Amino acid sequence: MSSAVRIVMVEDDHGHARLIEKNIRRANIANEIVHFDNGGSAVDYLFGDDAGLNGPMLILLDLNLPDMSGTDILARVKGDERLRRAPVVVLTTTDDKGEIQRCYDLGCNVYITKPVDYESFAGAIRQLGLFLSVMQAPDIV
Repeated sequence: MSSAVRIVMVEDDHGHARLIEKNIRRANIANEIVHFDNGGSAVDYLFGDDAGLNGPMLILLDLNLPDMSGTDILARVKGDERLRRAPVVVLTTTDDKGEIQRCYDLGCNVYITKPVDYESFAGAIRQLGLFLSVMQAPDIV
């Protein structure tokens, strides 16, 4: 991934957030990671003046947030003229087929169900890191 791509992580579980960041770093990705532990602050950032000024962005989005639904954030991002091209990777414990379908219908680019046990989760995030190391993200204009 281009070093200019900012990773915006929306994850309320601080243990998961640390694990995600650690395993992304293990994949030799040094990109800036901006972490939010609730939907409100993430939305404020994403739709604020600063978000679109710094080039490409990738959003890692948990669906189960304390203050709002991740699917609502996804719908807002993909419905926004400026942000709609930003790749969104949904990272969640929800493996409900209807929810998966809904997220893809709303425009998510990748849907990953977090494995329950630590080793499987760490392995999934390492693989995500490898994926991120080769993907391209468009500029946010």
